[in-house]
Amino acid sequence: MKLSLDAMAVLDAIEREGSFAAAAQALCRVPSTITYTIQKLEQDLGATLFDRSGHRARLTEAGRLLLDEGRRLLDAAAVLEERLQRQNTGWEGELRVSLGETVPFDSLVALIADFDALAAPTRLRFDRDAGGGVWEALEGGRADLALGAPESAQSGHLQQKPLGTLDFAFVVAPGHPLAAASEPIPPAELRRHRTVAIADTSRHPLARGASIPGGQPILSVATLAEKLALIAAGLGCGFVPRKLAAPSIACGRLVEKAVGEPRPPLRLYYAWKETEPGNTLSWFLNRLAESETRTALLC
Repeated sequence: MKLSLDAMAVLDAIEREGSFAAAAQALCRVPSTITYTIQKLEQDLGATLFDRSGHRARLTEAGRLLLDEGRRLLDAAAVLEERLQRQNTGWEGELRVSLGETVPFDSLVALIADFDALAAPTRLRFDRDAGGGVWEALEGGRADLALGAPESAQSGHLQQKPLGTLDFAFVVAPGHPLAAASEPIPPAELRRHRTVAIADTSRHPLARGASIPGGQPILSVATLAEKLALIAAGLGCGFVPRKLAAPSIACGRLVEKAVGEPRPPLRLYYAWKETEPGNTLSWFLNRLAESETRTALLC
């Protein structure tokens, strides 16, 4: 057989991680193994899967077709593996969790430690998504549980409950031109300055959450930590969760400014798809039902 689940997993990892080297790291393999797997697959299928003419390998049309169909095979295999595991023990083989950009990973350490104390045979996997990408991970089967999903109209097969609400502060560095601006700063003045934003990881971004005024320069990053670092360096401005910004405001690293159009509080959710969750997902859902757990997860 020319196709294998392992080859499909390698192809999927390259596309998700962005390069052969990153895929090797994600799969805990040496880069030469990744290269050999793809070359052997291309040879067996008689098709070129990647365009290597540029600095970065890109999927060809044949590669995209194979990946799209191959992901269905990977999803089906994962579902089958989980069903067998659950049938034998009641515990899932793996629980995949999509974390929204406002959920600090440090807040999960105590929860993971409590789960480890159960000695359950479940692997835990945490991936970082942003905006609509959190919902997309759940809908597309990349995640079993979503934490910190922004409010959005979702299809009825997803179950969701409130995680909490975040308040935002508009901040700049002390040396930024807006630090001395009269308050409240009007939208027209804000549009003259670059904002730092976290990029939506959805493949098909929709209008969700706060919008950025048209024409305003944008610098996109992947995490809140990166956003804060750039704002503190005076390379942009933006809204950040008030609780996260408070220490930097208190010590003078950041300056909070009143704006004419403040960002409204953001309601966040945790969500899942399974109507009959296994032991692991049930354990996490039971802990998330506790207000102390939900509060700890918000930055």
